[in-house]
Amino acid sequence: MTTAAIIVAAGQGTRMGGGVPKQWRDLGGRPVALHALNRFAAHPAITQIILVVAAEATTIPDALPNGVEIVYGGTTRQASVANGLAAVTTDTVLIHDAARPLVSTAIISEVIAALQTAPAAAPALPLSDALWHGTQSGQTTQVTGTQDRTGLYRAQTPQGFHTNAIRTAHAAFTGTAADDVEIARAHGIPVTITQGDETNFKLTYPADFDRAETLLQKDTNMRIGNGYDVHRFGPGDHVTLCGLAIPHTRGLQGHSDADVGMHAVTDAIYGALAMGDIGQHFPPSDPQWKGAASHIFLRHACDLAREHGYDIANADCTLICEVPKIGPHAPQMRAVMAEIMGLDPSQVSVKATTSEQLGFTGRGEGIAAQASILLVSA
Repeated sequence: MTTAAIIVAAGQGTRMGGGVPKQWRDLGGRPVALHALNRFAAHPAITQIILVVAAEATTIPDALPNGVEIVYGGTTRQASVANGLAAVTTDTVLIHDAARPLVSTAIISEVIAALQTAPAAAPALPLSDALWHGTQSGQTTQVTGTQDRTGLYRAQTPQGFHTNAIRTAHAAFTGTAADDVEIARAHGIPVTITQGDETNFKLTYPADFDRAETLLQKDTNMRIGNGYDVHRFGPGDHVTLCGLAIPHTRGLQGHSDADVGMHAVTDAIYGALAMGDIGQHFPPSDPQWKGAASHIFLRHACDLAREHGYDIANADCTLICEVPKIGPHAPQMRAVMAEIMGLDPSQVSVKATTSEQLGFTGRGEGIAAQASILLVSA
């Protein structure tokens, strides 16, 4: 069973104020919608992600997860979801509000698991507070009655369905619905309730942003990795360091292009993930990697980090050598590394030091590099 996620981000969010739709406002350094997208992109069971935006949207972030498809919404939420459904190519689909940025892996997994045996499923929380009826009287609101809360739930998203069934339900529905569960039930589709979470709340009022910021700070998971690599000098007319070919009287020897700096950074990422090293992912015994460009390894490590729900906060690489001189080339090295890693150059440091003519690097026998990486939960 394959599963897609539709992230609905075409609304105007007028109750939030501020002149910008809430899904595009900043939350913890990135747009609200991007938090939700990253949560689904990191889930291993999601094979397709569709972001539904308003036709006039001009604030779509550049740094979307790989493979996200953009679909334009309609004049209502129902029309926007229907447009998203038209692009789905999977067996099942999860429909999620972009304004719920803190959806957890567990919630997503439980909805997907329920769809193995149920035609539809959605998370919810049972009501625990007393419920009143109230009537406005002048400047005050007075209690006019109570409501039994037995069997009442607070609905959340993502709401999951078998794709063909929910498409048919949307096409047949007339009127206005509170959510996709209402549309499904109107078409006779039973919906299983899965466990919701208090942190999976919808940003509706300004105070909700403060709450979400606090929860994000508590939710941040960080991993630190370090890498170290060495390559000896041999015949050649240049060395490749951090993706840049630098003319030199000798080259570096290795199974690949012997880019010692890029290898150290790559191993630092694998180390932060506790997923081995370059040799395990790209064995030197495999002839296909003979002479391979090291950006292949680095991109793989970066993609792996993002697939497991991490962003790269920064990278710091130190090249240890007497020659060649690194300083004049460091800015370009940073730019090359940043492009490969999908980062801003300000997040990448490349610097050099000598070993005061001590050891193998001091004798000019080779170049060493060490690197540190900080990964943060997306």
